[in-house]
Amino acid sequence: MRTMQARRLALAVTALAITTTVLAGCGGGNTTAGQASGGGGYGAAASTTAAPAPTGSDLGTASTDLGTIVVDGKGMTLYYFTKDSQGTDTSACTGECLDAWPIAKATAEKPTAQDVSGKIGTITAADGGRQLTLDGRPLYYFAQDKAPGDTLGQGLNGLWYVAAPDGAMVTASPGQ
Repeated sequence: MRTMQARRLALAVTALAITTTVLAGCGGGNTTAGQASGGGGYGAAASTTAAPAPTGSDLGTASTDLGTIVVDGKGMTLYYFTKDSQGTDTSACTGECLDAWPIAKATAEKPTAQDVSGKIGTITAADGGRQLTLDGRPLYYFAQDKAPGDTLGQGLNGLWYVAAPDGAMVTASPGQ
């Protein structure tokens, strides 16, 4: 009986470790899975928002502990992946990476924005849709951000950072 319970516990721990590795950042490097630079776990637990982008806009801004950042029309935080090159026409996040970091899709052929001064564009996504870009870098969501203004992916594995309205990559931790 105890052996069976021990096996079940070992399987549960293994499953959790695998899930954490997949969600941790799609590119490990020398950072421990799930460890974010500047704040452990899955990044900083920031969750303060301003009004989301106006309805109908692909991009807008929100005020968070990281400063003013780029969000989608529903107020969800958008991130850059440091493995994407500026000016790229394809995303470096593929396969399982996209489960944890879904792409930000444009709602129309010509994306719209409110209070975003960086150059807005699109690239063709793997599924044939249009992935939003800001200053030539693809934009992504973090699957664990559940509410507008969540920034749980910030700094994750030193690979994922929120975008500033001017197109800069915000590398600060909350409150810095």
